[in-house]
Parts: sequence; C-alpha cells; structure tokens
Amino acid sequence: MTFIALSYWDIALAATLLIFNAGLSFFLQLGLGKRLIIAGLRMAVQLTLVGLVLKTLFALSSPWFTGFAALVMVLFAGREAMARQDRKFEGWWSYGIGTGSMMTAGLIVTVFGLSTQISPDPWYDPRYAIPVLGMILGNTMNGVSLGLDRLVSGAYQQRGAIEARLMLGADISEAMRGIARDALRAGMMPIINSMAAAGLVSLPGMMTGQILAGVAPVEAVKYQILIIFLISGGTGLGTLVAVISGARRLTDSRHRLRLDRLSAKTDK
Repeated sequence: MTFIALSYWDIALAATLLIFNAGLSFFLQLGLGKRLIIAGLRMAVQLTLVGLVLKTLFALSSPWFTGFAALVMVLFAGREAMARQDRKFEGWWSYGIGTGSMMTAGLIVTVFGLSTQISPDPWYDPRYAIPVLGMILGNTMNGVSLGLDRLVSGAYQQRGAIEARLMLGADISEAMRGIARDALRAGMMPIINSMAAAGLVSLPGMMTGQILAGVAPVEAVKYQILIIFLISGGTGLGTLVAVISGARRLTDSRHRLRLDRLSAKTDK
C-alpha cells in the first residue's frame, strides 16, 4: 500500500465544509461564524508551523531541543486548561495548579511509555516523544480542566453544606470528600467514554493515520491500544494531582473553607 499525498487544493476543498458551517451559523443567527473561521485559520497556521518545527526537531534529535519543545507544549496546555474554568484561583495558582499537574502526569507517563513499551533509540527521539506527549497532554488537559472546574464550582455551590459538616466536627478533608470524588469522576469520564466507544463507534485518530500511511491494521491497533492506556494513565494521574492540589488551596491549616481564594465567575 502506498502513501497518498495531499495537495493544497485538497485542503482548500475540505475547508469549504468549515465555510458551510459558518454560513449555517449566520443563517440561523448562532453568532459562531466568525469564531469558526478564526479557529479554523488558527488551527491551520498552528499545525503548519508545528510541522516545520517538527521537521527541524526530527533532524536534530537533541534531548535539549526535545525537552524545550515538551516544556512549551506543557505551558500552552496549562493556559488552555485555565481558560476553560468558570471560576479560577486567585493569582498564579490558577495557572500553576493545572500546569504542574499536567507536567507531572505528562512527563511521567511519556517517559514510562518511551522507556518500556515503545523503546526508540535514543529513548528521547522526538519522532516518538513529541507525538506521544502531545496525545497524553491533550487528553490530560481535558481531565484536569473538568476536574478543577467541578471542584471549584462544587465547593462554591455547596459551601453551606461543607461549613455545616465542619460545625458538626468533621475535618476539612471529610467535608470536601464528596466534592473531590465528583471532581475526579468528571475528569475521568471523557477518557472512559472514549475507551468504551473505541472500535465500535469511532476509529481513533492515531490508528486511522497509521492505516492511511500503509501500516498493517493489526499493528495500528496495537499502537492505538497502547496509546489509549497511556492516555488513561496520564488523565487519571493529572486529574488526581490537580484535584488534591485544588482542594488543599481551597482550605487552610485551621480546617476552614477559603472561597476568598477564588476570583469572580468568568462570563463566556
């Protein structure tokens, strides 16, 4: 099976579907047309630049450049996770908790996958390290942002119940336990749904890309299963670290609920 190259005309033809969606938004007065066009242009520019950067990284195969690229990816993922939350922590905590959680989970799981199952030579080969980290970060970002959003909104909405438990003698960890569990469930649910639907409802992107590139379907399936397991591990670890860190920030050593450490709700 040969690789089928795409021309710029092929890309432009596919872009007409985006224009159709923008026109539909205008006709139905959804107010999304401009955002659709801007998002599409941004996506095309970003991916084009990433392609050029990856071409250089693959040629250099340097651990320093690979590490720098990974750091940039984590920093941008932290910004995106922060932007998806309605209520944020005051100060740098809003950015720091999400970014630190994703960095911890992303690096641990990526290094684990590269050094054990995938085993490229060298292990930091950017041809493997950057795509694997990107897939793990993208899904971990969703889990972290959902988990933190559910934790903060739950604490704010149930502040009366939390303070009542504290007045009855519970410590802050007991008073926050139910909300923390709900936050962890919210962060883990997307990857659970993704695993349950894989194969029967949807063909995951990595597997589809490998098949289109000429890889045998059975081998593509093996890689996809491995990646999904790595993603699930990264999502679970990242969400756990984020929720625990966020819960600690919402409390203090005197077992008080500190909603004063949250900013006002963001209107989207």
